[in-house]
Amino acid sequence: MALLAPGQGSQTPGMLAPWLADPAAMQTLARWSDATGLDLQRLGTTADADEIKDTAVTQPLVVATALLAATRLAERIAFPAAAPVAGHSVGELAAAAVAEVLSPDAAVSLAAVRGREMAAACALEPTGMSAVLGGKPDEVLAKLAELGLDAANRNGAGQVVAAGPVATLEALAADPPERARVIPLPVAGAFHTRFMAPAEDAMRRHAGSVTPADPVRPLLSNADGEVVADGAEALRRLVAQVTLPVRWDSCMARLRELGVTAVIELPPAGTLVGLVKRDLKGTATLALKTPDDLDRAVELITEHAGADT
Repeated sequence: MALLAPGQGSQTPGMLAPWLADPAAMQTLARWSDATGLDLQRLGTTADADEIKDTAVTQPLVVATALLAATRLAERIAFPAAAPVAGHSVGELAAAAVAEVLSPDAAVSLAAVRGREMAAACALEPTGMSAVLGGKPDEVLAKLAELGLDAANRNGAGQVVAAGPVATLEALAADPPERARVIPLPVAGAFHTRFMAPAEDAMRRHAGSVTPADPVRPLLSNADGEVVADGAEALRRLVAQVTLPVRWDSCMARLRELGVTAVIELPPAGTLVGLVKRDLKGTATLALKTPDDLDRAVELITEHAGADT
């Protein structure tokens, strides 16, 4: 059994609304709003798609949504200590909180700093990202290297995300690798590349005020899919990942090695279970979108991890 947390790009308008029926969730969200300087309740319930795609907004909002849902799930069933957790990009912060490396408050606060500073870094020069779908992996990577682009995300299932200067991405689209399609992504800049160095520096300064704990369950790193057992090392990796490629393909390979037979994706869910279905065929999946999905989540955990309700 594994629990996954999605990253930026998974957000949808109103995604937080189903999770706010609980007064305790409202109180928690109010505290996070005060800490981040963002009205997370409005942003997660009534704000439109354009407003919540702002990197400075999206990142803390996605992490907050995932953690409110994780709390509700934990109230229903104990997630097994041996079950791995992993998050994609900013979702790593939510995963670190589920693994108890970070407190939920610290995770949302770090997400707010991360989003704000990455947005600021994007404004320094015109950069972007494009999905490269299909083609032979070695040829795709060789083409990116030839153009001086970074493989910022290697998601498995034939998906690589190229990142770098806008003009270079346009050159890639004009002459793509054989049997590959290039699709520009609606993002503000080249995330997970050297262009995010100012954001990494800001994250490191903020992380200095955070005291991490060692994980209580296996926590997979985006850097290489390795299980991180030390809290200080986990926090160091979370900071460094701002400029490092996301190796989600390595995370899925590790899930396979660990014998995972089912995954639950925290909200705003859908993207990661899609990748799992294509790359880890036969794995049971659940996109946890609303509290109505909690019963099925409990069933999956009981069936695949032998947990007690």
